[in-house]
Amino acid sequence: MKKGYVYILSNNALVLYIGVTSDLIKRIHQHKNNYVVGFTQKYKTHNLLRGI
Repeated sequence: MKKGYVYILSNNALVLYIGVTSDLIKRIHQHKNNYVVGFTQKYKTHNLLRGI
């Protein structure tokens, strides 16, 4: 069984993005390098929040 991860990204301007993935490292890499056109690219939500 695969594990799932819920993650929250921010752009330091109070914009949050919440996502779910089974491969957290790969998904964060995709967000930071703008591989997917959409919300995170438009609002530059590339910072993974920690300690939540």
